[in-house]
Amino acid sequence: MKERKSLMTNATIPVEDPEQVRILLGAQDQNLRRVRDAIGVRVVLRGDELILEGTDQQVERGQEIIDELRAIIAKTGQLNEPQVVRAIEHSTFDDGPSDLPIDLFDKAKKIEARTAGQKAYVDAIRKNDLVFCSGPAGCGKTYLAVAMALNALRKELVRKIVLVRPAVEAGERLGFLPGDMLAKVNPYLRPLLDALIDMLDFETVKRYMENDVIEIVPLAFMRGRTLNDTFIILDEAQNTTITQMKMFLTRMGEGSRIVVNGDETQIDLPGHVSSGIIDAIRRLRQIEGVAVVQLTGLDIVRHRLVREIVNAYDDDAGNRRTHSKPPRRK
Repeated sequence: MKERKSLMTNATIPVEDPEQVRILLGAQDQNLRRVRDAIGVRVVLRGDELILEGTDQQVERGQEIIDELRAIIAKTGQLNEPQVVRAIEHSTFDDGPSDLPIDLFDKAKKIEARTAGQKAYVDAIRKNDLVFCSGPAGCGKTYLAVAMALNALRKELVRKIVLVRPAVEAGERLGFLPGDMLAKVNPYLRPLLDALIDMLDFETVKRYMENDVIEIVPLAFMRGRTLNDTFIILDEAQNTTITQMKMFLTRMGEGSRIVVNGDETQIDLPGHVSSGIIDAIRRLRQIEGVAVVQLTGLDIVRHRLVREIVNAYDDDAGNRRTHSKPPRRK
């Protein structure tokens, strides 16, 4: 029940279970202090009731957050800091924070979603533990995912970032490249490193990689691992097989998030091999906690010619499909 006082609003939430109250408050009330600091609502425990005080919007968000936290406690019997932060993010995103820069480190480049599709992508990453994104070159699939990974690292939602790519030849043979295996796969992993260096200074990226806070690895090196409290990005996922995709997705541990992105028009697998991302989207899109985002040419934010190039190739592919249809039998 809400009661208007001047420009402020009060709301009362009954909490009768003492153990739930203890978990909800956290050590030295740190959970409720985090909610207060994030959205500005005042939260006070009086007997077996929580009293929220603030503006209409603050109180409404406070109720949403506390309801989500109580649901987590009811389901798991516990509550950790990343879950509190995530509940706060879920609430505060509704008024359009995707229009704001993605919060990175102090010296980092300011990043923001620039199209409606990109905003939907950022929204999906904030709200879900597993996100699939498909779209053409230049629409920000990798770049925004890396930015959101750094955002999660800054907020201490994760302890580590792992960036993954399949080493699949696109018209060239890997074996003919000079050097050892790491030297051979470096060209495939370089785009991920470039995205990092564009956001952070080189010395910071180097330090994170030396300390194993950021890891860039070929997909084949993921077998047998379990990654907890990690933000994992699989780039160029159109070039994974169904078996590889299953192997990758099952690396997900407690407190981890995964973003899988790819361009279904640039599959470099042999013709008889199905793409892992297409298969995974079909199988998993209805599961709670999984989001699928489709970006288009309208989301391309590179040089203006990139959009024209993509459109030209798409038009040509469409014409070939039309002309290759067998004639109808009379």
